[in-house]
Amino acid sequence: MRFLLCAVSLFVGFQHPAEAENVIVLNSADASVSLIDEATQKVVETLPVGKEPHHLMPTPDNQSLIVANSVANNLVFLDAKTGKVQRWLPDIEDPYQLGFSYDRKWFVTNGLRLDRVDIYHYDGKNFTLAKRVPLATMPSHMVFSADSKIVFVTLQVSGEVAAIDLATQTVLWKMPVGRSPAGLWLTPGDRYLLIGMTGADYVAVIDWRARKIVKTIHTDKGAHNFRSMVDGRHILVSNRVGSTISILDENTLTNVGTITGLLAGPDDMELTADKRYLWVTFRFTRYVGVIDMKTLKLVNTIKVGKSPHGIYFYNRAPLA
Repeated sequence: MRFLLCAVSLFVGFQHPAEAENVIVLNSADASVSLIDEATQKVVETLPVGKEPHHLMPTPDNQSLIVANSVANNLVFLDAKTGKVQRWLPDIEDPYQLGFSYDRKWFVTNGLRLDRVDIYHYDGKNFTLAKRVPLATMPSHMVFSADSKIVFVTLQVSGEVAAIDLATQTVLWKMPVGRSPAGLWLTPGDRYLLIGMTGADYVAVIDWRARKIVKTIHTDKGAHNFRSMVDGRHILVSNRVGSTISILDENTLTNVGTITGLLAGPDDMELTADKRYLWVTFRFTRYVGVIDMKTLKLVNTIKVGKSPHGIYFYNRAPLA
């Protein structure tokens, strides 16, 4: 982060009632965002954004939702409640994945097609580039250690996971983990690093301090991304090729259940604030699904744009 990026405001003519709270879905192949009324489960607006919006992240104050437009090379800030555009931030190159460290000092983007990770200082408003870290090949997902000292990044093509020291912006180590590693999750106390192996059918359990795979948890083909069930024990894994979602026990590191009967390519997931329903994007379709977590059944599908990816609720269930 050797230079300062200043926010550029842009009004795009989108109006929506200020009191409305919408579910926000990124349509990565349509360069758009679908806004869905949670109560009626109907799309109320489709908003154009930059090319290939893949992932999103709320700002630490939860007042804005950042959408990363990887091919457009910019970020767009939306009102976290309504989805209304607040401002644009240009010259963020290839922001495929993004995230804030827990101490709110660091903002990181993974450049999937540029084979690098960009690390920014964050002061609550501005993003100042600290360093661009070359990291081949195809840096994909990330997770931060609880002490905000390390960001772990999966490398899809080289089949590795890398650990980057945030204070020095240097790669501490890399280790091979398997075919097409994607989503990352740290178990309580940062004891183990879990990695969804999209090129296989399991989650790899890594003792990251010893840099050793200690176990694999069979899920289904294309184990990809994680979401907490917010019960202090269980997490969900979307299996993008098998079109299922696995339920894992974080304490025993075992697969304790499977959600079936889904559409093709489940990817990102969000729980409603009451934890009753799980919404999931189906990457290989034009639909978002709603799963009743009491019955583990798909109860509704909502048509959105092409290749829906990231999804966000303002009043979502917390991750921890």
